[in-house]
Amino acid sequence: MLYLYNTLARTKQPFQPLNAPHVGLYVCGPTVYGDAHLGHARPAITFDVLFRYLTYLGYKVRYVRNITDVGHLEHDADEGEDKIAKKARLEQLEPMEVVQYYTNRYHRDMEALGVLPPSIEPHASGHIIEQIAFIQKILDHGYAYVVNGSVYFDVEKYSADYHYGKLSGRNLNDIVTETRELDGQAEKRHSYDFALWKKASPEHIMHWPSPWSEGFPGWHMECSAMGTKYLGEQFDIHGGGMDLMFPHHEAEIAQSCAALGHDTVRYWMHNNMITINGKKMGKSYNNFITLEQFYTGNHPLLSKPFSGMVIRFFILMAHYRSTVDFSSEALEAAEKGLQRLIEAYNRLMKLKASDASTVDVKGLREQCAEAMDDDLNTQLVIAALFDSAKAINTVYDGKGTISAEDLSELQDVWKTFVVDILGLRMEEAVEGANLEPYKGAVDLLLNMRLEAKRNKQWEVSDHIRNELTALGFSIKDSKDGFEWTL
Repeated sequence: MLYLYNTLARTKQPFQPLNAPHVGLYVCGPTVYGDAHLGHARPAITFDVLFRYLTYLGYKVRYVRNITDVGHLEHDADEGEDKIAKKARLEQLEPMEVVQYYTNRYHRDMEALGVLPPSIEPHASGHIIEQIAFIQKILDHGYAYVVNGSVYFDVEKYSADYHYGKLSGRNLNDIVTETRELDGQAEKRHSYDFALWKKASPEHIMHWPSPWSEGFPGWHMECSAMGTKYLGEQFDIHGGGMDLMFPHHEAEIAQSCAALGHDTVRYWMHNNMITINGKKMGKSYNNFITLEQFYTGNHPLLSKPFSGMVIRFFILMAHYRSTVDFSSEALEAAEKGLQRLIEAYNRLMKLKASDASTVDVKGLREQCAEAMDDDLNTQLVIAALFDSAKAINTVYDGKGTISAEDLSELQDVWKTFVVDILGLRMEEAVEGANLEPYKGAVDLLLNMRLEAKRNKQWEVSDHIRNELTALGFSIKDSKDGFEWTL
């Protein structure tokens, strides 16, 4: 039985979909006004693993991940300059050119991370009609008001009938204390009321006609409208980063209850944050690292380039609800761990079966499944795989044997959990380095080293190994001769 941590219930609960075997999964996707960074990678990978595991369990998953492209405001969802419009104005581009450029780059980054595409990827700009209709329902039920062409959600009136703050654990007094003074607050009844629709100023580029004004929807509205359009008035799982819990997801719950009279989502799931050397990642701390910079190594906090698979493995080494502190050293350690996993995987696929097993490889599938069923504990899955790698290496080194039945099961378990569920591309990780140009020369040198060892020319043997290691080659002796990687 799969157990998932429900943020709303504040406990792990057995997963029981509304309409099994069908599952509705909605995840907050990117705001496409800049390059994706490390913080974007964690929710993408977390919910990719959930998508993969639900599919493995036999569910038919409709995975919806939205694109926010009507503009993300500088201060919050109510005030400030639209970031997409600002970039379009500065660079003299059409807003949708900005959107398409960064959407393409986001997709490229997701491919590098091994993140599968969602079933549906709706754009906020393509669902203005649905958002207007949703706002009208909230107005009809008396939980919103119109001021000067803008529509605001009446948090106090809503909270008298429902409970605003139940997801994040806040109350209205806390929210009043935390609310910042912004331009235009005067037209709201209360500082904590948020915009459902904003009247566009003359310089605002992206705007649409509505019953209230020529304007644009508030940030929170798109997920309520698109989630219910594609997954129904009630669906199974809504996911995103913990930073979205308040105000974004809190506002979504309020909007849905106000419009429909009931909660929309059964399981709210949130991944925790990634910090950098103990600090929250952000431009103000000068520790903001894009995924592109990870791939090129072009950032002062990075010691070298890191592949998408290394970043994915680094994130999966921790439970999704735990804080992960990034440093270049931590990523280098993850790279070494991934290399060990790759070597074990390749050795496993080369093993030859014997009549009987002298190594114990029983129970790995159950161990990995139990870890995944316990709220997607990828950390324990990786630990179990590394533990089984000891048996693989024992057989590979000729110090043990494995039966055909056990070998077939072990190979299938590794492929299932490493490749299909964790999403680690073993072949790409090994072959992607393009070792072919080096193969002849390195093999020649290592064969010369073998000959030197046979002749007990230890100084020559050590010299060849040390020189190759200094050039970045990893060399391991084996019963058949040697193995090497770059």
